[in-house]
Amino acid sequence: MRLLTNGDRIPDALKGAVIAIGNFDGVHRGHQKLLEVTRDLAAASNRPWGVVTFEPHPRTFFKPSEPVFRLTPGPLRARLIAALGATFTAELTFDRELSELEPREFIDRHLISGLAVSHVVSGYDFHFGRGRKGSPQTLVELGRELGFAVTIVDQVTDEGDIHSPFSSSSIRRALRHGHVADAAHELGYFWTVMGEVVQGDKRGRAIGFPTLNIVLDPGADPFRGIYAVTVRDAAAKAMKPWRGAGYFGDRPTFDSDRTFLEAYLIDHSADLYGKTLLVEFIDLIRPDRRFHSVAELTEQMHRDCTEATKRLEALSRNNPVAEFPLGLCQEEGRI
Repeated sequence: MRLLTNGDRIPDALKGAVIAIGNFDGVHRGHQKLLEVTRDLAAASNRPWGVVTFEPHPRTFFKPSEPVFRLTPGPLRARLIAALGATFTAELTFDRELSELEPREFIDRHLISGLAVSHVVSGYDFHFGRGRKGSPQTLVELGRELGFAVTIVDQVTDEGDIHSPFSSSSIRRALRHGHVADAAHELGYFWTVMGEVVQGDKRGRAIGFPTLNIVLDPGADPFRGIYAVTVRDAAAKAMKPWRGAGYFGDRPTFDSDRTFLEAYLIDHSADLYGKTLLVEFIDLIRPDRRFHSVAELTEQMHRDCTEATKRLEALSRNNPVAEFPLGLCQEEGRI
């Protein structure tokens, strides 16, 4: 898949594409339905298909002091979209200039002059342009006027549950409460963090549990606790994941004033500093808590690793998300 950003020349081969447009934070099952519709429309007209999205998230731009809990920051979102077969993703820089474009100006500049789109697919709740004045109906009207087709995809829910559409907000809420399985059900894959391994303070190494330290984006806010996780090298496709116990929290036993994501690999010990890893959150084992001593913490970590191994072995026998497209890609290491 090709990743295009502001200023990139649009290749002639991508002009006239069928595109899906939106933020797509999480690339959850509702988004996946929208992308499926886009793919099928493109196949029917023998055209390329892609995604037009925004970076940073508009809410982060308007309220920089209140960063959004991004389910899938830009690089991970692009990987997920690529796994679903898109030809390209065009990331538009969401800045003051873009935010002040009137809806028609936005369409003219970015979809007509830029991509010469033939068909635009959006969700039922997509808004765009200055003051969010552009609605799905606006998109339909501009399409008729400017010569491109428009398809609006209704909200997507579990069959028979019309009151609970899949949404990034409900997934964030589930993760904040440690409801990992609920989040995975809406996402259609296990929630994943992608980041570079950085040097830590080596406290884990000193007590026999060397951990991988990964910096999260500002705003990341999953439940503080210990998780069963799987870990992959982001550069290695189709690899068997390493099993691990993951920790998200602020180390209350050591009175830290920072928040960490750490992963201890149960069955792997290579030097991974500087590597970009994918950490998949499979299940919550327990909440974070303060221990009276390092010895007590160490005993608990042994128990946590035993429990993580048990839950990951259960996953190998029955993966609840493998029925969904991205869940299957994740299981096969194709993300």
